[in-house]
Amino acid sequence: MRKIIETAAQLPDILISWITPNVRQFRAGRMQLVWVLAVFIGALVALAAIAFRTAIGLFQWPWLRTTTELTMQAAALQPWWVILLAPAVGGLIVGWILHRFHPNQRAGAVADVIEARVHGGRGLPLGAGLWSALVTAISLGSGASAGREGPVVHLGATLGAAVCRYFRLPDTSRRILIASAVASGVSASFNAPIAGVLFAHEVVLGHYAVSAFVPIVLASVMGTLLSRLWFGDVAAFVIPQYEITSYLEIPAFALLGLTCAAVAILFQFALIGTDWTARNITMPLWLRPVIGGLAVGAIGIFFPGILGVGYDATDMALKHELTITTMLSLLVVKAAATSITLASRFGGGIFSPSLYLGAMTGGAFGLIAASVFPEMASSHGLYAILGMGAVAAAVLGAPFSTTVIVFELTGGYALSIALLLAVSIATGLTQAVHGKSFFHWQLGMRGCFVNEGVHQFLSESVKVGDFMDPPPEAEEDRVFNPGEDGPYLHDTDTLESALKSFDSCGKASLPVVRKGDARQIIGIARHVRALRYFNAALIKATKEEHQ
Repeated sequence: MRKIIETAAQLPDILISWITPNVRQFRAGRMQLVWVLAVFIGALVALAAIAFRTAIGLFQWPWLRTTTELTMQAAALQPWWVILLAPAVGGLIVGWILHRFHPNQRAGAVADVIEARVHGGRGLPLGAGLWSALVTAISLGSGASAGREGPVVHLGATLGAAVCRYFRLPDTSRRILIASAVASGVSASFNAPIAGVLFAHEVVLGHYAVSAFVPIVLASVMGTLLSRLWFGDVAAFVIPQYEITSYLEIPAFALLGLTCAAVAILFQFALIGTDWTARNITMPLWLRPVIGGLAVGAIGIFFPGILGVGYDATDMALKHELTITTMLSLLVVKAAATSITLASRFGGGIFSPSLYLGAMTGGAFGLIAASVFPEMASSHGLYAILGMGAVAAAVLGAPFSTTVIVFELTGGYALSIALLLAVSIATGLTQAVHGKSFFHWQLGMRGCFVNEGVHQFLSESVKVGDFMDPPPEAEEDRVFNPGEDGPYLHDTDTLESALKSFDSCGKASLPVVRKGDARQIIGIARHVRALRYFNAALIKATKEEHQ
């Protein structure tokens, strides 16, 4: 009995010792503030998304006489010269803004948000984000063939980063709040709260840590709530209820996944190839969007369905309103128009174009399947839905969130087996060919190889100046003779190159000199300290991903 009493008396101390470290860690990350800010940021980003969509409509009105996204029908009523010149005029304005005002001379995108995340939530200046939003609104409003979701993600992350700077939050909290802003942006754009949460975890954070879940959900809910209050609680595409006719169609769904993989692979090659070509053509920055706008306008004269975001053409494919010839034609010209648009420095994303191409691919595939097996094949509208998810997931490298986005966009939850099969095959084959998503390709072009893992990124991003010791105190010991005193390091050398230097020379420490002036030692780099710094950074990153 005494032992029971003694144990009961110790119970409060045991509970305190158990709870205290968790509470201390919670407060160290200022998570109570993060939760509150997540709600605020979610609302702020939702309002920004509403304003962004409204701005696209306002820029669209002068030449299409409509502020809705039903541009295909409106463009068909305009004279050919209006369709030709509208993107070029918009390109002239875009080029002027990029040349005179935009600090980066290009509109921001999802890749910039991922890069900012790996740098601790830094690298998203508010001014550049607002200029990017304006450039993209003008681009899409004038008929440039791209998506609006990626720019909304960038704008939201920029606003979230500005809030983080004001409150001086630690890096972990910054990353969570930027992901929260992304979730709100996706939710407000698609009216898809679950997909917003998954997209923020899968694409931006790159992990599913429990500590990030609550603030991301709070922001996503706020984004969806305000979006529904403004636009109404409706899915982006209102389609009939499709059902799978027979489970004997499973091989057809697998073949559709293979077909969508081919489309996604070719689309990525088109984006990469067009961008490479544009980079190797010397011309004034302001002229690039003008020429690109003329090319897009010329295509739009014959295929008005490629102009702008293209949701109306996608909707028609889902509702059996397009012929197989039209869908196959739009598949080719939309890929070309989007590649030209992005290579010409117009603002825009690839989410909507990927859904567009997927709908055309699936719709055309469904018509062919119906002609071969008329008694067995499901509606080609069902195949269009599956194609949307498969192509988008493969291009974006986001199979989970894309699958849920398709569910929430169309309400087609009964198609889960077929959609998962098509998405998995398309994503796997595209990964086998390209090795990375389009976002990670963009980052790789900047020397930021996030997809290769935390260890590789750290070895390339950590500099010798981050871990070197101070130089010797004596003035004579700071003098260095490059030709006589052996190997040395620069303070701007990467951790990877430093470790290679230690390994090749076999020394425990090396002098560090400033690049361009190797006569004075500014620090001492030690092999053990470099390894300790690298291990500590790895542990910190791994711990954050599993909390």
